[in-house]
Amino acid sequence: MKHLRTIVILFVVLAAGLFAQQEVVLKISEGMPMIPLALPEFAVRPASAGAQAAAREIRDVLMDDVGYTRIFQLLPKEYYGYIRPLDPDRIFFKDWDSIQARLLVTGEVREENGRVVFDGKIYDVKSERFIVGKRYQAERNGLRLVAHKMADELLKLHGEKPIFTTKICFVSNRDGNDEIYMMDYDGANPTRITFNKIKDYMPAWSPDQRTIAFTSYRGTGAGLYLRNIYEGTETAVATKGTSYSAAFSPDGKKLAFSSSMAEEGNHDIFVMDLETKKTKRLTYNAAVETAPSWSPTGREIAFTTDRLGQGNPQIYIMDAEGSNVRKASFGGNYHDAPAWAPTGERIAFVSRVDNAFDIYVLNLRTNQISKITENNVRNESPSWSPDGRHLVFASNLSGSIQVYSVDYDGANLRKLTDRGENKLPNWTN
Repeated sequence: MKHLRTIVILFVVLAAGLFAQQEVVLKISEGMPMIPLALPEFAVRPASAGAQAAAREIRDVLMDDVGYTRIFQLLPKEYYGYIRPLDPDRIFFKDWDSIQARLLVTGEVREENGRVVFDGKIYDVKSERFIVGKRYQAERNGLRLVAHKMADELLKLHGEKPIFTTKICFVSNRDGNDEIYMMDYDGANPTRITFNKIKDYMPAWSPDQRTIAFTSYRGTGAGLYLRNIYEGTETAVATKGTSYSAAFSPDGKKLAFSSSMAEEGNHDIFVMDLETKKTKRLTYNAAVETAPSWSPTGREIAFTTDRLGQGNPQIYIMDAEGSNVRKASFGGNYHDAPAWAPTGERIAFVSRVDNAFDIYVLNLRTNQISKITENNVRNESPSWSPDGRHLVFASNLSGSIQVYSVDYDGANLRKLTDRGENKLPNWTN
């Protein structure tokens, strides 16, 4: 695809009160202690300025990734001073156990024919066991991806979904027009996806992370389009009436969206079979119904509706065929933009209280609501990370609208964008 840089990395496996009827709490406790992890400096063999710089970059990015997980706890650097220096060829597990490390990650970096080769290994300190090793080869501009892949290996070993090689798509006007972009989970490597003279909005990832559905204002109205970001191909899927707020089903075979394509002209929820292009209308209501979000099982859809009237949108849930419609949010006069967590038990949404828009999370098991943001600005468009531990959203916290990430309990707020205005983020699942 033109304008999209693809980095290929080769690897070898080396071994086998606020709302009525609902209680509001400010924190969600997962109840699991973090795993102490040691990440000593990487060996460089043979030593060269280029290899040493590469080793520092890979380790720095890997440290950031590990610290982001909420699963692993990096041991302080000063702990390493209490034990003998690391010998990659002979691991003294009792040394690492003495400083309370449960996992040990080692690395060795060298240069070969202008490329960087990284050998990473993961050990279980308690059982004194080598778990897995990976070898990556990359150009200089691929070192961050090397680190992200190694961090994903740690997640997979503990039964977690990889998140560090996933992407966030969003809308930005940094080049003068609202276009679709994508970036790494930490805001690095922003890449422009669409190149139009018209406005593109509301991007949504397909489960295979190859296609983005988005709304584009072409002709007389807003229609839905699919763009394969690697092949550079684009397909119109819904151009009758006004269509927006697309969401792929978990299996990638269907697309839910809001549209005015029906004869009545009001906005209802529709689902399209992407293979046959047959469209089924799910809601029949005079109200505006929008923002569909699939449950991880694909059996239910959350959506926004103002069917209660008076301009007070609420969150509802229905079965994927349109039946069994029931209200999910209570109290308050404005709830919008539901985002169903990939773990299934939570729905993030936007609520307006005292003219402030904040992100909340509804726990479907306990019926509790947690307030994630609280800064008297406009926070909107929440989207979950694949592991359900983090959220991205748009906010004017810094004055202009930018994309931020935050943990599921409101901790570790990070600003991911700063050029132009950036909004409507969507994280791959």
